[in-house]
Amino acid sequence: MQKKYRGISLFAGAGGMDVGFKKAGVHVEWASEIDKDACNTYEANNVETILKRGDIRETYHELRNYEGIDIIFGGPPCQGFSVAGKMDPTDERSTLVWTFLDAVRIVRPKAFVIENVKALASLEKWKDVREKIYRISNEMGYSCYPFLLNSADFGVPQKRERVFFIGFANKDFDPDKMMSRIMKKKKGPKSVRNAISHLGPAGTSKNPLTCTAKITLAANPVMRKSPYAGMIFNGMGRPLNLDEASNTLPASMGGNKTPIIDEELLYGKEKDDWVVQYHNNLLKKKIEPQYSEAPKRLRRLTINEAALIQTFPCDYIFHGSKTAIYKQIGNAVPCLLAEVVARSVIEELENVPNNTSEPYQLSLDSLLINKGSFVDVKDGLVTLV
Repeated sequence: MQKKYRGISLFAGAGGMDVGFKKAGVHVEWASEIDKDACNTYEANNVETILKRGDIRETYHELRNYEGIDIIFGGPPCQGFSVAGKMDPTDERSTLVWTFLDAVRIVRPKAFVIENVKALASLEKWKDVREKIYRISNEMGYSCYPFLLNSADFGVPQKRERVFFIGFANKDFDPDKMMSRIMKKKKGPKSVRNAISHLGPAGTSKNPLTCTAKITLAANPVMRKSPYAGMIFNGMGRPLNLDEASNTLPASMGGNKTPIIDEELLYGKEKDDWVVQYHNNLLKKKIEPQYSEAPKRLRRLTINEAALIQTFPCDYIFHGSKTAIYKQIGNAVPCLLAEVVARSVIEELENVPNNTSEPYQLSLDSLLINKGSFVDVKDGLVTLV
């Protein structure tokens, strides 16, 4: 890295994106967040950054002090766009992407990165929103393209798909080459077991038991082919496959929506996966479902485990109630994924050669990157499928 880049973090939350951008070489000078507990967490881990608490629209005047800064990044609240929510276009949270672009208009950074849910990138329902993002960006002198990425492709032990709208000022950058930069940083998958087993059992000093929501078997289970899908337990907390990346951690963790871990399978006391066996017995009609408590070997994901699955540093400090901390973790951008995006943006700013024989010809054809993986462009979206 030839220089230290200066950045602004908007809708900063607990600071997941900041961890990644700072590791990539960005000095975050100013940040904004409205949630009290997330602010306390952010300040505890980013003492060198000026944090403005409250509605960013009330601090626009301060942004003028950072005109021409290198990068603005952040993830405007996504509940208005998420398939997990009501997908209401009138939801005020759906308008905060325009607030982000207002900040871009004021500061005129060299580049910006907007993170949001997959639905904003892929659903026809949000096509007008996407086109408005492009139009406003172009009117301000930015070329902007969306990149749909899965965190599990970059060393994160979690299957979390997110879109990153990346824009550069006064530069018609090539999205094919940008995707090439990103995919050069691809890593092999990391399992839940590899990510959390070093902490020790729940209830020990390095891994306090933070969610005691009862786990009960569903009397009327919703069955799927995978034992880790469907709903064989009451509540939305599903069991995690310890030998794969986790499914997306929700912000609603802390109660019966908290994922489920098989403690004895995790630490080798049992070799058989109880969830798999129970699921198979239900499918084969060997047993009938009935409401009862699950075996004691099953328990909820702890805060420390959830933070590691989001790739927060092991010494990261969280503030707030247990529920508030689970929410902060679930809302965060995986730190490693943010770092990959940040490094790719910086390489583009520095005009670092790709060092590849040929750029990905995304606009002409799908290109095989490796076994089972393709890069494609559809409706202007650059994506790995």
